[in-house]
Amino acid sequence: MPHIQRQEVVPVSMADKRLDQIATLLFPEYSRNRLQTWIKSGGLLVDGKSHRASGRLQGGEQLVLDVELEDLEAQPEPIELDIVYEDENLLVINKQADLVVHPGAGNFSGTILNGLLHHESSLATVPGGGLVHRLDKGTTGLMVVAKTLESQSSLVSQLQARTVKRIYETVVFGNPQTPGKVDAPIGRHRSQRTRMAVRSDGRSATTHYRITRHFVSHAHLELRLETGRTHQIRVHMQHLGFPLVGDITYGGHKRRLLNANEHEQQEIDRFNRPALHAKKLTLIHPGSNEEVTWEAKAPGDFAALLRNLDAHQTRTQAIGN
Repeated sequence: MPHIQRQEVVPVSMADKRLDQIATLLFPEYSRNRLQTWIKSGGLLVDGKSHRASGRLQGGEQLVLDVELEDLEAQPEPIELDIVYEDENLLVINKQADLVVHPGAGNFSGTILNGLLHHESSLATVPGGGLVHRLDKGTTGLMVVAKTLESQSSLVSQLQARTVKRIYETVVFGNPQTPGKVDAPIGRHRSQRTRMAVRSDGRSATTHYRITRHFVSHAHLELRLETGRTHQIRVHMQHLGFPLVGDITYGGHKRRLLNANEHEQQEIDRFNRPALHAKKLTLIHPGSNEEVTWEAKAPGDFAALLRNLDAHQTRTQAIGN
């Protein structure tokens, strides 16, 4: 189990600042949330004593950080990962469909985390195996993974500051007419605990969308996230009345395709995952401090879905003429 031991003396110039603020400045490789947890648990002491995270220091105190990181439940497994970029600070994965990111109930192995630990054993020393954000099982596209504590702290801070740019594409039922923004808080569904829902007492969530193409009874959208709540795009689109094609959980599966022939309807019904792809990722590189961007094309089934809708559109227009 990785063990962290660090000591720092609080400079007088930081007098009258909160302990958690000072700790973030003196131990920049760790996120503020993680430091607050260690303060609360007694892993970070002030002059040998526990102290409130909100308590203010005068300068000259000695901070002692002495904690053990929890062992990961996941074990290394040789899982094929589509790694589109890697250096000593981070790696970027193009996630395929039906691959779970982290072990959990019903998915104790065969996850991205298992594959990451096999690919790079040092990730076992980074909390959470370096995962700083996740994609749903059926969602494809780009994910960034931190390879060091310093990189993880940087990426988490960027996500919290909402400066990471994440662009998605999706296909929805219905035809929104204008670009827009969904600003609706999301929380756990009141009766169905595996689902999320728009709730007035939920956590703030904002999604921007624009129309890439209209079809007869569907639309191809591009979306930009400000926040990263669980199932955010899926919940927000359902909230607007435009559920994602293939989304069984949020009402977008096996709906009738207007004026469809049997083949076209079968193709729509066969798409059995949420039609959602994380196509573009932009962030500040933790090592170079420069803005970097990666892009990934949508997978074959997504492209086939668009071709099917395009063919249906063309046939319907021909009938109309």
